[in-house]
Amino acid sequence: MSPAPGPPAATTRTERRRRHTLYFLEWSANQRPVHLDTDIDMTRIQAHRAAARAQGVHYSVVGYLLHSAGRTLARYPEANAVMAPGWPGLLRPPRTVRFDGVTAKLALDRPVEGERTVLSALVPEVQTASLREIQQHIDRYRGEQAAELPEFKGVRMLGKLPVLLGRAAFAAALRDPRKRPGIFGTVSVSSLGHRSVDGFHSSGGTAVTLCAGRVTDRAVVRDGRVVPAPMMRLGLTFDHRVIDGAVAADVLSDLRYSMEDFDDGSREPVPEPDLRGADRDVRPQRGLEQSQS
Repeated sequence: MSPAPGPPAATTRTERRRRHTLYFLEWSANQRPVHLDTDIDMTRIQAHRAAARAQGVHYSVVGYLLHSAGRTLARYPEANAVMAPGWPGLLRPPRTVRFDGVTAKLALDRPVEGERTVLSALVPEVQTASLREIQQHIDRYRGEQAAELPEFKGVRMLGKLPVLLGRAAFAAALRDPRKRPGIFGTVSVSSLGHRSVDGFHSSGGTAVTLCAGRVTDRAVVRDGRVVPAPMMRLGLTFDHRVIDGAVAADVLSDLRYSMEDFDDGSREPVPEPDLRGADRDVRPQRGLEQSQS
């Protein structure tokens, strides 16, 4: 009779390339995330992408999301904010820091010394940047050698420092909330649309985190008929310490409206609005008023 098999072999390894992610997760545990989501009819955006491709220009879906998110967050400054350190405390009242510009933090899956690692690339001033300017930022981070760019020097350093020093350095970088846009941005954006992922949620350390799934044809009702349309699930996670659910719902509705009615300000013809789903949300009145001013 053969002896019972022992436990399978296991290897313990020291994580280095992902230390910045682990330090971030320790820090972000103080957030109070709440999750919302909606479906966005991408008919207009897909038509715009096709027209651009015909002219030899490539735009990624995440570029449209950044373009719309920047303009939406500019209309909701309370959501383009961060909780100031010191709260909760017995004597200090709760405080938030609001930012004038919108800087997007885009999560990237890139190799660092041969290992897959999540890097956070910053795209500044997305509230005024053109779609072409945003795409230029994205293309810069698209290469396999993106981890060697100078802005990721801090990530490489955190993987080499002793853990105690690494945690201290990470905490020191986040001590002043006014410097947060240059580290974490003011809105986080993540996309898994290149995989078979319809929807997901994550918390990116900002008041609002946007998570885009894939664009795929789904059945929608238009004029009483069921027809296919390219749809994308968009998740929004918000930090309940910074904003409440009503504001977050307005942000998500405004963002959906902006993407379904996408307009980059060019004079090129785009599909008429009636190509969108007939049951779309109406942007909150405040957003309409401010966008027309």
